[in-house]
Amino acid sequence: MDRRSSTDLMGEILNLDNAIVIDVGCGDGWLTRFLTKRGAHVTGVEVSPKALARARTIAPVGDEHYIQGLAEDLPAASRSTDIIIYYNSLHHVDGDGLMKALREAARVLRSGGILYVSEPMPEGPYFELMQPAHDETVARQRAQASLRYAPEYGLLLERALTHLDTVVFPNFQAFQDRLTSINPHIRDRFEEQEEEIQANFRRLAQKRDDRWAFDQPMRVTVLRRS
Repeated sequence: MDRRSSTDLMGEILNLDNAIVIDVGCGDGWLTRFLTKRGAHVTGVEVSPKALARARTIAPVGDEHYIQGLAEDLPAASRSTDIIIYYNSLHHVDGDGLMKALREAARVLRSGGILYVSEPMPEGPYFELMQPAHDETVARQRAQASLRYAPEYGLLLERALTHLDTVVFPNFQAFQDRLTSINPHIRDRFEEQEEEIQANFRRLAQKRDDRWAFDQPMRVTVLRRS
């Protein structure tokens, strides 16, 4: 499996120059800002008020903006968008909402527009590290399975590939903060399993100077609106 960063791959596959883009599940907006720097006009869509507030406090790099919204009900006009991106976010859509999310992407994309889905696979060192506190096996499998139905909405497979990305942390506390910010239940499980997780952190990491790196296999699916 090729080792390539998700952002490098995105920049190679997508024609971002002057493109109208929606970043679904944008979190604090880091990817929204990356895409903006590459020449796109980006709307970050995020359901979490806390994450949205963080995104809005960071100085803009261009004309990016952020809107609260759901994948199942995108705050965008029909046929208004060139590219919709799900980066590490499709598996966060509830199972019953996955078909609605695909239908919404098809509604919003222009003819010939791209739905770009980059999802972590349920395997690899980083997945193993987080699994005791936050096992996403079923959610990730369900998200991948939903893409089989994309042609029913006029979203036709153009390309699919896997690659190896890397998640890097300065220390264990940074990993804990990242994982437990998702919801209180994860925080409780993390505290219960913390000794095991700390041991796994040391065992699974690739030590790079003063940072800790963990491989994460990724699957990218590129679908084009008919």
